[in-house]
Amino acid sequence: NLNMLGIREPDLYGKQDYKSLVKFIKNSAKNLDIKCKIMQFNEEGKIVTAIQKARTKFDAIVINAGAYTHTSVAILDALKAVALPVAEVHLTDIATREEFRKFSYISLYADILIKGEGFNGYKKALEFLKDKFNNSVSK
Repeated sequence: NLNMLGIREPDLYGKQDYKSLVKFIKNSAKNLDIKCKIMQFNEEGKIVTAIQKARTKFDAIVINAGAYTHTSVAILDALKAVALPVAEVHLTDIATREEFRKFSYISLYADILIKGEGFNGYKKALEFLKDKFNNSVSK
């Protein structure tokens, strides 16, 4: 539902739209000298396929699986299968929301969970993954 930013529950998610989020992520990546590809899918199977394809194309994954965070073993299994570093991001703090939102399958594998930081969570995820990559390359 990220495509519904600015429309869906603006009191929770803010009034900025999805295009604003994409622009923010692209600018953050550029400032960090990171190449990134931004994808958004509402269908679980498309998310799984994108993760599987990432195995040979990318060094890491930043994921906001939305409601699938709390339900999708398939996404968890795909992340485990590709074995890339993962940063999980949520615009809101899922730990302070409804009980069913407090558990994350993604967190069972992710290297970091960033929640409640709004758009800035994506920047923090990119910074974390860049540091992780730089530290692993320098060893």
